[in-house]
Amino acid sequence: MQIVDITTTQLNYPHTKPIQDATIPTPPPSAGGRGQLFVHIRTDEGVEGLGIGQSSPGVRQVVLALRNLLLGKDPFNIEQIWNDMFWQVRGYGRKGVAFCAISAIDIGLWDLKAKALGVPLFKLLGPFRESVPIYGSGGWTNFSEQELIAEMEGYAEQGIPRVKMKVGKDFGQSEREDIQRLAAVRRALGDDVAIYIDANNGYYPKQAIYMAREFEQYQVGWFEEPLIADDVQGLAEVSHAINIPVATGEHEYTKHGFRELIAAGGADIVQPDVGRVGGVTEWMKVAHIAHAFNLPVAPHAVQLVHLHLACATPNLKVVEYMNTGLEGDRVWYTEFPQQKDGMWAPYPDKPGLGLELDPAAVDQWAV
Repeated sequence: MQIVDITTTQLNYPHTKPIQDATIPTPPPSAGGRGQLFVHIRTDEGVEGLGIGQSSPGVRQVVLALRNLLLGKDPFNIEQIWNDMFWQVRGYGRKGVAFCAISAIDIGLWDLKAKALGVPLFKLLGPFRESVPIYGSGGWTNFSEQELIAEMEGYAEQGIPRVKMKVGKDFGQSEREDIQRLAAVRRALGDDVAIYIDANNGYYPKQAIYMAREFEQYQVGWFEEPLIADDVQGLAEVSHAINIPVATGEHEYTKHGFRELIAAGGADIVQPDVGRVGGVTEWMKVAHIAHAFNLPVAPHAVQLVHLHLACATPNLKVVEYMNTGLEGDRVWYTEFPQQKDGMWAPYPDKPGLGLELDPAAVDQWAV
């Protein structure tokens, strides 16, 4: 089997509200919409892999720039192809856009391999479990307190016993409001629903330590990205100083970056993002590194891919389940598996990721 073509489809669905977290500037009224990049890897035997990637500026261009590197290759040689792509972008992208492109291609290669073998991806990877716990994620800082509570209660009403909301509002400058919003959610949900908080890089180290001590009284399950991702030493200082576990990693790239983060003690819960870290190939290596340090993994976003990887991860804590992600998933795909009472399982009989783009969505929303 050989790769004979690589193409892309980029979709943009405009009918959604804008979102904001601690370090996203206030969006204009005209903002909003959801985008997704898809990579199609075709072979001479008719098997096609579907890669899923970010629609950020430049990702599509790097995917197409890597196209000639893959043509004629055996798609089963994923480690070799990954290594070739890594060195191809050495001079302009060890992190960021270039790795988002590598990630999208790598996801497509694993989808292709599982389809060629006629098994779901999670079974190809070697399942540890066949369903995973999830948490309802959102709670954006541009939501009013009433909207915030409504979303969190909505997850609980679906039987999801864990939720995540944003703090660090206004680049960490609204401390009192952060506390008030968290208190309001805890009152609304009662004591039986776990609450995680996410500061999206919004605090400074001493500020994060102070705020964590305020947050503790509300039974917070983890404190996500309290600092900018590059401040590994600061993350370690925060982790050592507070009782709430520090979760981080969504803005880290490759096993090398995670080795530094974990060895420094900057993460109590490791959060690789398959769409950034380098795809399935690198994500699984990061999960194994975390396991070697006796740390749990809680993947960030890209939920329909992470659903498979999480099933093959012994040290999994929980999988993120986002309303904002669902807004796109309901548009892009003909169908996808549904969660039930806070547990989620991939299709047991559909090969690969088990996902198929809706032709009507492609016709209507292609960029």
